[in-house]
Amino acid sequence: MDRLQTMRVFAAVAEEGGFAAAARRLRLSAPSVTRAVAALEARLGARLLHRTTRQVRLTDVGATYLADCRRILAEVDAADDAAAGRHAAPQGPVAVTGSALFGRIVLAPILLDCLDRHPGIELTTLFVDRVVDLVDEGIDVAVRIGELPDSALPAVRVGSVRRVLCAAPAYLARRGRPATPADLAGHDTIDFVNLTPGGEWAFSRDGRRQALRPRARLRANNADMAIAAAVAGGGITRVLSYMIAPEVRAGALEVVLGDFAPPIPVTVVHKEPGHTSARVRAVFDHVVARLRSDPAIADG
Repeated sequence: MDRLQTMRVFAAVAEEGGFAAAARRLRLSAPSVTRAVAALEARLGARLLHRTTRQVRLTDVGATYLADCRRILAEVDAADDAAAGRHAAPQGPVAVTGSALFGRIVLAPILLDCLDRHPGIELTTLFVDRVVDLVDEGIDVAVRIGELPDSALPAVRVGSVRRVLCAAPAYLARRGRPATPADLAGHDTIDFVNLTPGGEWAFSRDGRRQALRPRARLRANNADMAIAAAVAGGGITRVLSYMIAPEVRAGALEVVLGDFAPPIPVTVVHKEPGHTSARVRAVFDHVVARLRSDPAIADG
């Protein structure tokens, strides 16, 4: 087995968490996978994996080597794509991540359209409410909401969202519209707890920050519940602006205290800082273009 194939075998074992699963993914026999990793460790003179009867875990050396393998294999695949002239028709697997609700509401239709445009591409999605490490988890493209840490990964800002307060028109007609955050003391509030750790609602205007903890009549652990309660007239809730774009367009909710909600950047990132493969570039460019044209994400 050549060195590149051995790298692919090792990466598969690390990503699948076992030799048998890696063998099924690569359509190889389990003994050949085991021998390939053992030969690799012998050649390197280093243990790459901790093996037990129940699981396979990376050593510190193995984690570093896995990151290098992924980078090298991605560059080799990109070079093959270029040499074969497949940039005009990208093909192969691409993994995309974003937050759970953003993925369902915003990214899902964009990615379905991408599949229609590029029949050779195979997409895998990971929509979760945590920061996903692109290299460690084998993700190609990510949409991030928030300021990005310094990174060598290619990134393009596509717009912004805001943490906004909203309520049903009937509720505002009955209880009045708050003019300042302090006015929330006289209102029923619905706390979307995943957005407000500790129950603190923070506001900012003209560079001045203000925080308060309104007394919530309802605490919801997901945005769907908080939004449904607000639409039903249960009070004022605080969510990200894209989450209520359909309700605002339909007139079911109105934004209040919008001047106190500074923009939060939305950025698309991919993990190939060098020569980008055709399949990753196609998905990345498609997501960037569609998000930039989405009024729910637009800057302003």
